[in-house]
Amino acid sequence: MNPLRAYFDANRGPLLNKWLHYFDVYDRHFSRFRGREIVMVEIGVYHGGSLGMWKSYFGPQAQLIGVDINPRALKFADEQVTVVIGDQSDRGFLRSLRERYPRIDILLDDGGHSMEQQIVTFEELFDAVADDGVYMVEDTHTSYWPQYGGGLHAEGSFLEYTKRLVDQLNAWHVREWQNEEKSPFARSAWSLSWYDSVVAIEKRPKEAPEARMTGKLSFLALDE
Repeated sequence: MNPLRAYFDANRGPLLNKWLHYFDVYDRHFSRFRGREIVMVEIGVYHGGSLGMWKSYFGPQAQLIGVDINPRALKFADEQVTVVIGDQSDRGFLRSLRERYPRIDILLDDGGHSMEQQIVTFEELFDAVADDGVYMVEDTHTSYWPQYGGGLHAEGSFLEYTKRLVDQLNAWHVREWQNEEKSPFARSAWSLSWYDSVVAIEKRPKEAPEARMTGKLSFLALDE
C-alpha cells in the first residue's frame, strides 16, 4: 500500500483531512526525497495531522516548515517542525519566508485556496524552490467556485493561470519570442502536471532543447 495512505488509515493522532487520490499524487512526486536532508514548506497547518504524516514519510532528516495564519498552529512545532505564522496573501510575509528559507525542496500549498492566495504564493515562492524541487498546489477545484474567486474559465482563476504556463514550458518553440524573452519559469520548469484538484510542477535547469539523429536511413524519400 502507498505509505501515505497507510499512515492516513492508521492515524489516531491530530486530524488529517485529505481526498484519497492525493496520496498517489504525493507519492509520485515526493518519493525521491524520502530519507534525504530536505526542506519542505507546507502552507496550511490546519489541525496538524499532515505534519505527522510528512515526518513519517520523509524520515528524521527532513526539515518541515508549517505555515499558517492561525497562531494556534504553533502548538505543532517540535524538534523537526518549525511553524511560522503569517498570511499567504501578504507578499511581504512571503518574501520574508523566502529570505528565511532560501532553498526549499518541496513547497505544498494547502492554504486558504483562494485565487489570490494561490497566485500570489506562486509568484513569490516558485523561484525559492530548489532547481530539482517540486512546487505543488492542492484543492485547485476551488478554481471553479465563485466564493474563492473562481468559476469555469474565469480569467483570474489559478487553473487558468497555470494553463498559460504551458506556453512558457514550450518557450523555445514559440517563434514570436526571442531568446531573451524566455522567462525564469521557462528556464526552470521541467514538467507541469494537472490532476483532479492538484497541480504539480517539477523543476530542473533547462536550456534550449536539442534534437539529434543516430543510425542509418532505411529508405530514401520519394524525391531523392
